[in-house]
Amino acid sequence: MAKITYIEHDGTEHVVEVKPGLTVMEGARDNGVPGIEADCGGACACSTCHVYVSADWVEKLPERDEMEEDMLDFAYEPDPLRSRLTCQIKVTEALDGLVVTMPERQI
Repeated sequence: MAKITYIEHDGTEHVVEVKPGLTVMEGARDNGVPGIEADCGGACACSTCHVYVSADWVEKLPERDEMEEDMLDFAYEPDPLRSRLTCQIKVTEALDGLVVTMPERQI
């Protein structure tokens, strides 16, 4: 299991254990973490699972592919370096300790 910290815009933290093979979005959904809506269910067809990855994790994650880059254009206040769609991040043991922060709102 990988322990992932989800931080709401107001600073409320949710530390949950997520099974490898799931996505960071599924980990939030399955544990009732508010702030990640995931309207498309993880198909990378919306931007409602947008988060800001903690700066020290940006280089540790796989790069964004073209589809994720395109969908981030629709996200609320995307950050060119730290924004990610949680449906596109597969959980592995190597992600133990990952910290993500939700934006003020999802669009």
